[in-house]
Amino acid sequence: MVDIFRHFAKYADVTHRPPKPAQFKSQAAVFKALAHPGRLLMVHELSHGERCVCELAALVGSEMSTVSKHLSQLKQAGIVDDEKRGAQVFYRLKTPCVMNFFQCVTSVRTEVAKEESAAWQ
Repeated sequence: MVDIFRHFAKYADVTHRPPKPAQFKSQAAVFKALAHPGRLLMVHELSHGERCVCELAALVGSEMSTVSKHLSQLKQAGIVDDEKRGAQVFYRLKTPCVMNFFQCVTSVRTEVAKEESAAWQ
């Protein structure tokens, strides 16, 4: 029985350690990758299924080279993955949980709009 308590105490110590700055640095890289309206639009589109770069370029209204750079940033952050098929590259959402972040941001914006509306009344 004592061993169980010792094990639990060891686990509890690990979970209550203060976070390290490096952890936040890697999280900031994900936020940075999402910090562009065009990239957000592409992530939203990829949440509905994979798309080729040409489709995303048409959606965003940018050159394919620009869209490829944006997708490269999203890939480096671990948000999307790609697959080359012949001359085309197809992208898919690697971490669909990022859409939870979209919902969170929408909730924040809705709350801010309510507060601003109440302030004008």
